[in-house]
Amino acid sequence: MRLILLGPPGAGKGTQAQHLVAKYGLLQLSTGDMLRAAVKAGTPLGREVQEIMARGALVPDDVVVEIVAERIEQPDARKGFILDGFPRTMAQAVALDRMLAERGLSLDAVVELRVDEAALIRRIESRIAAMKAQGEGLRDDDSPEVLHRRLAAYRDQTAPLITYYQLQGMLRSLDGMAPIAQVAAEIEKVLAGKAAKAPPKLPKSAPKAPRPAAKKAVGKPPRPRIEKRIGKKIGKKSKAPPAARRRPAAARTKVDRTARRGAARRPKAGNRKR
Repeated sequence: MRLILLGPPGAGKGTQAQHLVAKYGLLQLSTGDMLRAAVKAGTPLGREVQEIMARGALVPDDVVVEIVAERIEQPDARKGFILDGFPRTMAQAVALDRMLAERGLSLDAVVELRVDEAALIRRIESRIAAMKAQGEGLRDDDSPEVLHRRLAAYRDQTAPLITYYQLQGMLRSLDGMAPIAQVAAEIEKVLAGKAAKAPPKLPKSAPKAPRPAAKKAVGKPPRPRIEKRIGKKIGKKSKAPPAARRRPAAARTKVDRTARRGAARRPKAGNRKR
């Protein structure tokens, strides 16, 4: 199962990803974690990322996609993975689809967690107040001002992906403001529906099923083709009458013509006068 979780900051993507990891054995992939792991491993790609981050520049999309490609080829990603926080832009989404297609893979579903931004800010403020009351330390991004900026960036860059995946027929939108257990149950329904619609995979050695024989038409026998009928007529020998044995007109003499006229004028024997 290959899944993308979409939603603004604070929508609960990380919480739902952890639930799916525990239940289905999927691998949660975070681009930030993968970039740091590549740098720590000291791979050629990791050294390239380290140089880019040292300059304070953003890691290019093709490098991020290559990091994801390396990660999903590892054994622990065989059961599937969840992409959390990636893709963030349209260019990343297109590059991801191309990379998966080159490996004969594709996404199974894209789940969007819809939230009310005003309610989300109130939730963050309540959490910050509770953490301060308990004496817990706050992160740099635990503030309404930072959340406002992150929400604006999500609307500008990531929200267009909703239409992109909707046109592909993979998007499923859920209410991210519902209780955690209810959201988890809805995501499980989406995954169950995808698994039920997936066609069974036949082994490579399985023989192909024979094609059904074409049904014979019942009714009058087909008429012979026009070419055959015409050919039969042309093939028959026509019996022409024997040509009349006449002498050519030039060979007929004047005596012959006179004799014929005389014979025509001569009365018959029974009509002679006595």
